[in-house]
Amino acid sequence: MTIKKFLYLIFLIPITIYSQTGSIIGKVVDASNQSPLPGVNVIVLETTLGAVTDENGEFKIDIVPIGNVKVKASLVGYNTTTKPDVVVATTKPVQVDFNLEESVLEFQGVTVTSDFFQKDVHESNSVTTFSYEEIRRSPGGFEDVIRALSLLPGVAQADAGRNDLIVRGGAPSENLYILDELIIPNINHFGTQGATGGPLSYIDLNFVKETTFSSGGFSALYGDKLSSVLRIDLREGRQDRLGGKAIVSATQFGLNAEGPLGNSTNFLLSARRSYLDFIFKAAGFGFVPEYWDGLLKVNHKFDNHNSLSYLFVSAFDNVKYFNDTPEKRYDNSRVLGSDQTQYETGLNFRHLFDNGLLNINLGRNYVDYNTAQRDSLQNPIFLNISKEGENNLRVDLTYSIAKGSDINIGGTARLIKFNTNVKIPFFQTTFGDTLNITELNAEDRFFKGSGYIQYTGTYFNHIRINPGVRFEYFNAIENNLVVSPRFSLSYIFNNLTSLNFSWGIYHQSPSYIWLIAVPDNKNLEFLKTYQYIAGIEHRLQEDLLLRVEAFYKDYHNYPASLLRPYLVLANTGAGFAGSDDNFSSFGLEPLVSLGKGNVKGAELMLQKKSSQMPMYGLASITYSESFFTALDGIRRPGSYDQKWILNLTTGYIFNEKWEASMKFRFSTGKPYTPFENDGSQLVQNYNTQRTVPNHSLDVRVDRRWSFANWNLIAYVDIQNIYNRKNVNFVRWDKKTRAIEQTSSIGILPSIGIIAEF
Repeated sequence: MTIKKFLYLIFLIPITIYSQTGSIIGKVVDASNQSPLPGVNVIVLETTLGAVTDENGEFKIDIVPIGNVKVKASLVGYNTTTKPDVVVATTKPVQVDFNLEESVLEFQGVTVTSDFFQKDVHESNSVTTFSYEEIRRSPGGFEDVIRALSLLPGVAQADAGRNDLIVRGGAPSENLYILDELIIPNINHFGTQGATGGPLSYIDLNFVKETTFSSGGFSALYGDKLSSVLRIDLREGRQDRLGGKAIVSATQFGLNAEGPLGNSTNFLLSARRSYLDFIFKAAGFGFVPEYWDGLLKVNHKFDNHNSLSYLFVSAFDNVKYFNDTPEKRYDNSRVLGSDQTQYETGLNFRHLFDNGLLNINLGRNYVDYNTAQRDSLQNPIFLNISKEGENNLRVDLTYSIAKGSDINIGGTARLIKFNTNVKIPFFQTTFGDTLNITELNAEDRFFKGSGYIQYTGTYFNHIRINPGVRFEYFNAIENNLVVSPRFSLSYIFNNLTSLNFSWGIYHQSPSYIWLIAVPDNKNLEFLKTYQYIAGIEHRLQEDLLLRVEAFYKDYHNYPASLLRPYLVLANTGAGFAGSDDNFSSFGLEPLVSLGKGNVKGAELMLQKKSSQMPMYGLASITYSESFFTALDGIRRPGSYDQKWILNLTTGYIFNEKWEASMKFRFSTGKPYTPFENDGSQLVQNYNTQRTVPNHSLDVRVDRRWSFANWNLIAYVDIQNIYNRKNVNFVRWDKKTRAIEQTSSIGILPSIGIIAEF
């Protein structure tokens, strides 16, 4: 069947659709202490439909017309909140939960009747929340929870084909991921050891309720990372009957199921497989990546105050090589491949009491890396078999002292086992340095501990403060205890405008792989940064938010190489970390904590939510500068320094069947070191040139069908529609003895189908 006929079949053939309705269920809780709120009025806007929450804060609205609707929750003494992009379907009730904030601030003359933008009372700056639907329909996003974040201000992509997020100049190792209270070391397939990036996330978006992303200045609740925090909240399984989905997307296909396991228990289950290996084989590539991933979540409610959930998420990654021709053997000699097995699992107990919430999480993270790169004669260039396992206990307590005031107390204990076998025999970098580990076997056990306390309070009818302090302990290094005080303040002029400021000290422990090559590397210290952020938020209208922020990050104690005095590890961690970047990110050399740097910049964001006018969008522009200094004392641009980043995404919901969207992205080129005629690089030229600016346009069209017992979503997503070959990085080709600019794939059309039953 030709693509033209397929598109005709999917989009143009008229199908009889019966007039159908669906239902909306959900829960409304206090934003501070998560206690249920009874008596809340919940209505579907532009209809006469609604409900009132019961004593457990729960509600259900039946006979809701299918399509994209908006749901509003209001209660005296709380700020009214509206959730747009609630897609009602016939197959199952759609879950809509509200966290209402107490309206402790009183203003005269200026009011906003409903808030389309959620705000975490514990955070003052740089926080953006996305719903499931906002992530799913993102053009060029592959339904990937990470890629949707790349359009936010201050967030750069080191490579358009990967999820190496560069947040306000920070390295990809500086990002924290939390999935349903479970800390995830790396959320991506084929992840880079010691960092947090990879080509594609392994979290099934179909189970995501919403995400909350902080790009800096986050509170004492979060630690052991320097740049960002991404919280991913999963929804609960349906309680009415067994159901599921079949999905074929741009990179993978899969099945998921959900349903009740008794009156008080439900589950979510997902299994997915890539079909990239079929595409790579058909295209004649010499290497073929393939992966599987899975997710299981079970929720049990003991009573209205106590609940328990179990979560298991895993990824299995494999790279196969076909060395049947000299050309393939040469191409494969430039590839650092990694077979990986990783999983995260945990139990989370949740107890609600008067004016408070207690969370206890017991979890385990495990990653098995089998990383290799060989030359065209199959001799090893780099071999690394590493296993990282963590057993975690985390306790968090929230207690409301009075109206508008609460306190958060918590801590984490981690038992870590790490072992590795590394070989990198006589590898000469392009700068003339020699890395030589003929055989390294190491095994160690570590302990990490942390604790925090934070207060949130409102004063003088306009001021909200969030002072806090955090403690981090890591027994693998010499100076093993650090203190991180933090403070934020919001001056709220009225319901439309607020002025926000935050300051804090942030610490991050060295990656395990950095500690093992040389015994003296255990003298490394916690990485450290001071952060200053000031900004203003203004609601131009209920569904339109303007945010302007300026930020400054001052880095200290970054590991720097004694062997390569120009190298600081803040310039590493993106990409596949092979010979093209001289294996810099692994830190397999003598290191000292003498690297330093700073990042400064300003951001502007304008975000529109879907409302009476069914158009949505986000526009952002960022200007920033980053500089780092290694042991040679020369201040150089950071490897991820992109002066200007411009993002524009917008979409329009025509009706319950059709939706179209687009995304444009522009970024200044990244610094790189030029090559000499013999393929070498000179230290004095380190990061002195830039790649050309990158830009691309993605477009997407969605079509929905609703039947009596099942739904169908089909979409066409065209990435880089004008086929620009954006340069990712520059490297040397030994065969042609010439510079090679590696670029993105150009125009990439894809078709996706989701059948829900």
